[in-house]
Amino acid sequence: MPGQTRAAYKARLATGAIAPDPAQARAMEALARVEMDLAARPAPGLFQKPRGVRGAYVWGPVGRGKSMLMDMFFEAAPVAAKSRRHFHEFMAEIHVLVGLWRGAGAAERRRRFGTARGDDPIPPVADVIAKGASLLCFDELEVTDIADAMILGRLFSALFDRGVTLVATSNRPPVDLYRDGVNRQLFLPVIDMLTARLEIVAVDGPRDYRVQRLRSAGTWFSPIDPDNRARFDALWLELLAGAEEGPGVVEVLGRREPFARASGGMLRASFAELCGRALGPEDFLAIAARFQTLFLEDAPRLSPERPNEARRLALLIDTLYEARARLVVLAADEPGALYPAGDQAFEFQRAVSRLEEMRSADWLGAVG
Repeated sequence: MPGQTRAAYKARLATGAIAPDPAQARAMEALARVEMDLAARPAPGLFQKPRGVRGAYVWGPVGRGKSMLMDMFFEAAPVAAKSRRHFHEFMAEIHVLVGLWRGAGAAERRRRFGTARGDDPIPPVADVIAKGASLLCFDELEVTDIADAMILGRLFSALFDRGVTLVATSNRPPVDLYRDGVNRQLFLPVIDMLTARLEIVAVDGPRDYRVQRLRSAGTWFSPIDPDNRARFDALWLELLAGAEEGPGVVEVLGRREPFARASGGMLRASFAELCGRALGPEDFLAIAARFQTLFLEDAPRLSPERPNEARRLALLIDTLYEARARLVVLAADEPGALYPAGDQAFEFQRAVSRLEEMRSADWLGAVG
């Protein structure tokens, strides 16, 4: 039934789960409009294409509640075939499908795509996506890769032609997508298309709710005991703000690194997941590019016999620091006591210094 997005937002205001925010309210109204337009659109006739509605593009800095608003809308959207994806994961799927089309013979094309005609992969790929979902919701739409930039215009046009409705969140307005990219002039029609086909609304109020919560709760929890684990868990839930968590995937040089607990720009992972296995600089760079806030769980005291884990932890900290990311840690001890002696101890002191800076109120305010 229409109006559920608005009702869910008002219910959270009534309980005090969120505070009144004019910028959030404007974005909520845009999403509520999409919900009602979807509910009101006529069913396609026997020989008619399904008709999409004007979607929405909600942009603004991190911590303004975009993921929360998307959660409310996606839950309420009166569409059976709907899909919500992180944009980078979606584009990785598109490139896989394009590769399959180009590399497949006629029989394999018919099996996977329902047709074998033509050399252009975009129409059959768009058919596959449109058959799977008439509503596509993207978290964190961002374009930095030239391969994505060159394919998006034709892909989005094909999806719109097939009646697909798009709703997206992003940290930047459409006009800033693929800024300074190679051959950016070729991408400008995509920006025009997004502006024409989607309602653009900014959630750019001055209040960063995540920074406020991190400042009040702290970002370093030690030692690892029931009380600190409960505080760590509570902060994770508070920053989720009712959003659902689920698997997150990071694309690294053609590999897929899956993580079990992610939501929007937040990732929760254990020390063993990130530092206990052979991840390298490219992995941590991809994680820092994909997530703005990392909850690192169960960081132990490292003995001198564990220099590789100490080196990976230091590399992770350096990468997050350079990316201006936020870090919340559940650890066995204070930063300086995590690796006091061993082959990497001298180098580790740089990470200790950065950890101390990253937990400060000044740091949290600056990266917010």
